[in-house]
Amino acid sequence: MRISLNVTNFSWESDLADQLDRVVRAADEADLDTVWVGDHLLQVDPNSTHEAAMLEAYTTLGYFAARTERVRLGTMVTGVTYRSAALLIKAVTTLDVLSRGRAWLGVGAGYSEVEARSMGLPLPSTAERFEQLSETLELALRMWSGDDSPFHGKQLTLERPVGNPAPASKPRPSILIGGMGENKTLRLVARFADACNLFDVPDGGATLRRKLDVLARHCAEAGREPSDILKTVSTRLQPGESVDSFVERATALAALGIQHVVVITPEPWTAAAVGTLGAAVPRLAEV
Repeated sequence: MRISLNVTNFSWESDLADQLDRVVRAADEADLDTVWVGDHLLQVDPNSTHEAAMLEAYTTLGYFAARTERVRLGTMVTGVTYRSAALLIKAVTTLDVLSRGRAWLGVGAGYSEVEARSMGLPLPSTAERFEQLSETLELALRMWSGDDSPFHGKQLTLERPVGNPAPASKPRPSILIGGMGENKTLRLVARFADACNLFDVPDGGATLRRKLDVLARHCAEAGREPSDILKTVSTRLQPGESVDSFVERATALAALGIQHVVVITPEPWTAAAVGTLGAAVPRLAEV
């Protein structure tokens, strides 16, 4: 079982850069797998408000790359319409090169109408967003393979998508697709992704079992083994939750087929909360 943390709440009362530095270096030292950040311009956590502090994701990840040595870095997840496809791929490639091969491409179709209206961001129809997601993933694979031939899709047109420098990761950065939609999202996971991200629904595992069954069917249609895809789930660490409690929850998720737990908190991360995850890492190493 892999453990990582997701920074979604930036509302520390003191110096923001200093607090982020403490958290990301603690995660690096605690042997966590990945530090993720939410990719929004407005705070969308239901425990917060739209007016709360929110940093731009890829600038933040670049800062993390300079402050860490081993932890992987990615967004959970980038709405595909919020940046042009080539710019997004270039941002991830840049992060991968400067972090020496530690970047993820974490991506999804996007959803926040309030954020789009407030900040002047595009939010096309659901069908158009999924077309753009599919084409962006195809374009990323082409650019990372060195193919700069013209790309003409329904949503994207690029005459010469040059991908230089190449990523440091070999053969390329890992791709994670976020979301649980059975007809579109999980089908794209089966076609393109190295990992999926699902949600920890409190129903005894019924929802997660169904989603993993659907993913397995899509993998069969795509000619892939379900074992090729890392199954991750986002879950909350409650304030003051003990290491024993967290290990018990993560072990139950592992029994459902989850291999990587992405942890968020209803408050800004603290050194103590990161320490809880760090203490759980060796206990979950063989789960």
